[in-house]
Amino acid sequence: MTLPTDMAMRSALSNICTRRSVLLRRPANTPNGFLQPSQQRSFLTPRSSLTTRVESLHRTVPRSTQASPPKRLSSGVAQKLFNSNTKGASSQGTKETKRVLAPSDLFHSYTNSPIPEIRRRAAFIKQHGACPHHDHHAGSLPAAHVDFECPDCGIPVYCSKKHWQDDYENHLEICDTLRQINEDDHDLRSGRFFPEFDYAGPQMEEALVNMTNWDTLLYTRGFNAIDDDRSMRQATRLLTYPLTIASILHELSPYSIKSGGRMTVEGLKSFSALRYTLHPPKSGGGIDIKGLRLEAPPVRLFILGARAESSLPRDVWLQLAHLFPDTKFHLVFIGPESMANRDDEFPLPPRSATNPFGAVVEDRLWPTMKVSTMVDYYHTIHKTGYFHPYDPYFDCFVLFHPGLGHPASSHEWEETIPLLLETKAPIIVTGYTQADMERDIDWVNKSVAGEFDMLMEPGENAFRSLRWDLNDMDPQDISAGNWGMWSFRGKRYETTHNST
Repeated sequence: MTLPTDMAMRSALSNICTRRSVLLRRPANTPNGFLQPSQQRSFLTPRSSLTTRVESLHRTVPRSTQASPPKRLSSGVAQKLFNSNTKGASSQGTKETKRVLAPSDLFHSYTNSPIPEIRRRAAFIKQHGACPHHDHHAGSLPAAHVDFECPDCGIPVYCSKKHWQDDYENHLEICDTLRQINEDDHDLRSGRFFPEFDYAGPQMEEALVNMTNWDTLLYTRGFNAIDDDRSMRQATRLLTYPLTIASILHELSPYSIKSGGRMTVEGLKSFSALRYTLHPPKSGGGIDIKGLRLEAPPVRLFILGARAESSLPRDVWLQLAHLFPDTKFHLVFIGPESMANRDDEFPLPPRSATNPFGAVVEDRLWPTMKVSTMVDYYHTIHKTGYFHPYDPYFDCFVLFHPGLGHPASSHEWEETIPLLLETKAPIIVTGYTQADMERDIDWVNKSVAGEFDMLMEPGENAFRSLRWDLNDMDPQDISAGNWGMWSFRGKRYETTHNST
């Protein structure tokens, strides 16, 4: 038998629960219009909780911002938060992307590839690539475009099956490499998860890095173990850009003036000046008033003729900041193609008195790194004195695959190279192949003979890309990013005093 007191208690509890459920169903009645975090965790599923937060975020953003994504990259934290939340909400609302290709199903002919982008690339190669058979070069047959795909590598290499069979021995020299390129291209678009693109964070002060080769560097930097050769090739294709620079400027550089170390005496002078800045002594500073110390200006790295390197994920370039934690960096990408593959950031900011070259500035990447991108030729900017003065202790120029001696691009550097020599700052140059690098060196020797000092002898880059690339204009031309490296600087004339 139920007692009257029990019935009264049950009635009171029922009223309380009813009011509680009404409040949960009506978040607009809460003081600020949002559910409390504890209420979200207790009464909402993870998906509905994310949806509620994103919808609330949309309500706080102006209608014009919701209607279209931002046209220009914003360095603000709020803009990044907005982009990340909206992308997360859209991914939650759609089905998970299915994997297109399995690990054992990466080889396909370019023409019949399941990837539309690769099929379009095959059409481009057939439209521009020339058949390498000797009959076309001897004059017996007119030039012809490639049309036949080798069944072993899957890439259009000859105009007909007959020419492929006739020149099969020469094709065997690159067939295995072409097949590797084919599989790597399909792997990159297979839809799999890429753990090799999860980069290491800041370096511990107590842990030294070993820059002997890729394996020792990735291990001592704390990267996730990469046991697969294909994953290693994909990872090094991006990391080769910042680590090529770091391998020269770091105090533990694998290059030295010892026999076979490739660095010259003049190179030791120039790079020692930069290393002095990049590895400063401890200042004893802190975060309070008493810990305030004077700070050196940032080290400026001018990447001239920037193309693909300017559109790399910024986590890649942050590896420089992690290797030199006590130094500030300012990366300056300069070149008419420096905004290629970055269409979502157009239109460019207008040129004004405070931004005369319409630079796109990213200053919130990391506390010690800032990135600027300028769509213009360097010699145009240099003549205005915009970056003046130059200091060999704080400035360095980098030219990734500039094509100094290439007939199609050498004229673009005729006015730039003499101006670079005037700065007396080191110039680091890379090349796709040995022939490409030697052609650039010959052009510099002819153009500014006697006006420069060699800082590093030409040779293979210890941190070149392990992945091979294909030239779509010539399928026989295969190369690796930053395969070779050398360095030079404007000649310095030391004043001497003779005692009389």
